[in-house]
Amino acid sequence: MPQRNHPQRPKLCVLGAGAWGTALAVQAARGGNPVSVWARDPARAAEIEAARENARYLPGARLGPLVRVTADAAEALDRAAFVLVAVPTQFMRTVLASLPDTGAPLIVCAKGVEKDTLLLPLEIVAEARPGTPAAVLSGPNFAHEIARGLPAAAVVASHDAALRNLCADLLATPGFRLYGGDDPIGVQVGGAAKNVIAIAAGAVIGAGLGENARAALVTRGLAELSRLTVALGGRQETAAGLSGLGDLLLTTTGPGSRNTSLGAELARGVPLEKAIATRVGVAEGVETAPAIVARAERAGVELPICAAVAGLLAGEVTVGDAMGRLLARPRRDE
Repeated sequence: MPQRNHPQRPKLCVLGAGAWGTALAVQAARGGNPVSVWARDPARAAEIEAARENARYLPGARLGPLVRVTADAAEALDRAAFVLVAVPTQFMRTVLASLPDTGAPLIVCAKGVEKDTLLLPLEIVAEARPGTPAAVLSGPNFAHEIARGLPAAAVVASHDAALRNLCADLLATPGFRLYGGDDPIGVQVGGAAKNVIAIAAGAVIGAGLGENARAALVTRGLAELSRLTVALGGRQETAAGLSGLGDLLLTTTGPGSRNTSLGAELARGVPLEKAIATRVGVAEGVETAPAIVARAERAGVELPICAAVAGLLAGEVTVGDAMGRLLARPRRDE
């Protein structure tokens, strides 16, 4: 099928045909950009392209005429003004190594910490594609709401102001407000930590410990997120922004959060393997929890809530044990 063209707007490419990648493609096309979505599986790509809907990951979101889904990486990347990387953090390195390098800037839309290297997403990009301009896009965004065109905001962070502006110019619409930011470390830490804290928040609710406990846990989780941000060279105020507090609030309270719902299942006694196997999409906090704790230890930062989640996921503690340990920590001023 020939590539669809648009006479005025630059083409964009999305790597990854999950819920978030599909929503980003819908949003980019909403702004008038032709969009190519790369899907790893040729059969899945053909199915989505023919149906004009990603029925598995984002049912009900129709793909407009500007969106093309393909498993042909060269076709997807051809002439793209920039590439939105929407594959899970744990697979980013492999995907980038397997695809042609066109030199187009990379906008990382994944959240987490690579479990083997303890690297943040832009640090993975720096190793896999040295010298490639890159930014990170993050914020309180559920894919299904973005696809529906409901009002939302996010931040695109990079030390490259021109790249921040290009991303905002091509991806933002009146209903999707993009703010620029020059603290990519802080934005990445927020995106990684909030998924781990969301598992803890879900476990609190699943165990019937109440909303007071969840509010306290989320607030102290924000303090952990902020400490790690500063230790890694980011700014404390970033933790109070869209990529920190904003995303943390959405992920720990929104009913569509994969990480929160997984935590609730664990608290109800569902084995981790079963909880993972029965859900659609990746709960990034599972792989991120031990990795972010290890990265924090390397930086001399204590993350007791994240450490409790890592222990819970490893089967080393129960929800009750973990909460008891957190409550028994030495008292101090906030």
